[in-house]
Amino acid sequence: MEQNQILKMYGTDFKETTKELLKEANLAGHIPSFSARIGLKPNLIGAIPASEGATTHPEVVAGIIEYLQEHGFFNIVIVEGSWVGDKTMSAVSACGYDKLIENYCVELIDTQKDSFYVDDCNGLPLKICSCIKDIDFLINVPVLKGHCQTRITCALKNMKGLIPNSEKRRFHAIGLHEPIAHLNVGIHQDFIVVDHICGDLDFEEGGNPFVQNCIMAAMDPVLLDSYVAKLLHYEVTDVRYITLAEQLHVGCADLDKAEIIVFGEDYAKELPHAKKAVELSYGVDEVGSCSACYGNLIPALDRLEKAGLLSKLDEQICIGQGYRTKTGGIGIGNCTKNFDFYVKGCPPTENAIFNALKKYIEAKKV
Repeated sequence: MEQNQILKMYGTDFKETTKELLKEANLAGHIPSFSARIGLKPNLIGAIPASEGATTHPEVVAGIIEYLQEHGFFNIVIVEGSWVGDKTMSAVSACGYDKLIENYCVELIDTQKDSFYVDDCNGLPLKICSCIKDIDFLINVPVLKGHCQTRITCALKNMKGLIPNSEKRRFHAIGLHEPIAHLNVGIHQDFIVVDHICGDLDFEEGGNPFVQNCIMAAMDPVLLDSYVAKLLHYEVTDVRYITLAEQLHVGCADLDKAEIIVFGEDYAKELPHAKKAVELSYGVDEVGSCSACYGNLIPALDRLEKAGLLSKLDEQICIGQGYRTKTGGIGIGNCTKNFDFYVKGCPPTENAIFNALKKYIEAKKV
């Protein structure tokens, strides 16, 4: 497999499809030695089953592990840390990774509990979990899905699970795009296996899966994310961390140089223009909010809209770390505790936001 190639394979036996794809990509030929410590980085943002379109299917990771072990690679570790507000081990259990770890005798490192070091990352000092220093070959296993703040999430943004929670909060305080791009200077992905099985095209935390039953492989995270942006009907420039990462020489964003190879019959359905998250965010003023907090707000607003209540809310909703010392009308999360009305939590759950705003709207109607 070459640096400019993106391989795609369709199938409903996700483990076997993954193994066949890795055979076509000759993954074993890219690993420096049999003693190499190989890190697998799935996306386990929370305790959400993969069928909801938010987390990496365990069958894909099982396929990678079986392929590696069948080719003589046994020094394998899964590294991941869920988003702020969720515990990694809850996600590991809910997503079936506890059984996978037991069945294949692989190690798991919860990066929420790991120490960290500081890397300059081309002029932006960032905290990175210490386990990365011990990994010789990093295989990123992201989910192809939409994101309510950055529009898409796939290879580049998935590295955010390899920083401590304090740094995740800081990412949001300074704006996601720049630190995501710089993080990918500090953490090099050697190979990428994309779960394009049923990712939610709007919400990072899932709930509206769009089935494609596809596994993809790539080596350039910038080129891959550029392709993902195109699939989701965005221009590459719409996702600023992609162009920033290219400027930092993480990879190439020029899709004219990409070679897309589909093995077997192409069953792909064109992805719909999923802009629900963008539409729902029109009445939201967001300043440095964490993904979990903002990610719970948007589906709560979706539920309010479906209940016929959102149109009755004519006030702006404020959310994010930028409101910690400010006052206002309606706020979401503990950062807005000085507001006239706010939903408690760090982060508040989707249900808590929905129920609180529902009561607020209904009280105004009386």
